[in-house]
Amino acid sequence: MAHLDRVFRSNLKLRHLQLVVALDEFRHLGRTAEFLAVSQPAVSRMLSELESMLGFTLFDRSVRGTEPTGAGESVVRFARGVLAQYERTRDEIDAAASGAAGKTRVGSMAVAMPVLLARAVQALKARSARATVQIEEGDLTHLLPKLRLGELDLFVGRLEPGYAAPDLSTEALFEEPMVVVAHPASPVAGMAAPDWADLAGLPCVMPPPWASLRVKLEQQFHRHGQQPSADLMETSSYLATLTFIGERGAVGFLARSAARRFQRQGLCKILNVPLSLDLPPVGIITMRGGGLSASSVQLIECLREAASAQAADSGV
Repeated sequence: MAHLDRVFRSNLKLRHLQLVVALDEFRHLGRTAEFLAVSQPAVSRMLSELESMLGFTLFDRSVRGTEPTGAGESVVRFARGVLAQYERTRDEIDAAASGAAGKTRVGSMAVAMPVLLARAVQALKARSARATVQIEEGDLTHLLPKLRLGELDLFVGRLEPGYAAPDLSTEALFEEPMVVVAHPASPVAGMAAPDWADLAGLPCVMPPPWASLRVKLEQQFHRHGQQPSADLMETSSYLATLTFIGERGAVGFLARSAARRFQRQGLCKILNVPLSLDLPPVGIITMRGGGLSASSVQLIECLREAASAQAADSGV
C-alpha cells in the first residue's frame, strides 16, 4: 500500500493518465499512438514503465488489441477523474484570465433538450454571453458514469427512481407527460380521434428495449387490446423520431412540451390519443458534496426558472 501511495503521489505523471485513458478508449497500441502523436514503441515503453512502477499489469496485450485488467479498470477510472478535474480547473483559469464566465458540462436526456435546457441556456447567455455550455445527450445508463467521474457537472432528465444513490443529489423540477405524434401530412393526423388500432397498423418509433418507457408504452397497446406494430424503429433521439414520422409515415412518442414546440414548427401533429403513463419527474442530478463551478451554479438557477415557466405554460 505504501508503494502505491508513493507512486500515485510522486511518480505518476499526466502523460501516464492520458495514456491509460487513450488505451481504454481505443483498445489498440497503434491507434493509441496515433491519437497521442507518438510512435507505437513509445506507447509500449510508456505502458511498461507505468506497470513497472505500479507493480501489476494494467492491460493484457494480444494480436486483437489491448484489454484492461481488473486493476487496469481501477486505474482508468482514477485517470478519467483526475483528467476531468484537470480540464475543469484549466477551463476556469482560462475563463478568469480572459474575462469569460467559465464552462459547464451538462448531460441531458432528450426530454429536457428542446425546451427546458434551451430556455435555461438562453437565460444563462443573457447573463453572460461568454459562458460556455457543453452538452452531451444520452440516457442515464450512459451519462451517470460520466457524472461520477467528473466528466459532467450535472445531469438533466427524468429522475428514474432505480438510479437513486447516496452519492447523488437530485432535484425534481416538473412533471412532463408524453403524447403521441405523427407527421402533419399523415392520414392519421387528420383523424379527429384515432384509436390504438389505428396506431398499431402504422410503423412506430419506440424507445430502445432497455428503456423503462418502452415497457410502459407497450403496456398501453396491450391495455387497448392491440399489439405494437411489427414495423419498429428504436431510438431515444427526438431528431430520429421526427425523421421517421416524416419519411416513413410512422407514429412516435414525445414529451408534451417538445411536441408542442415541434408542432408549432410544422414538424409533427399531436394526436388526440389518451396516453396515461406513470412517469418520473424531470429534474437535475449532481454529485452530492461536489463543488460546482460558478457557471454550473448559474445554469442550475436558470433551469429552475425555465422549469417554472414551462410549468406555467402547461397550466400546472
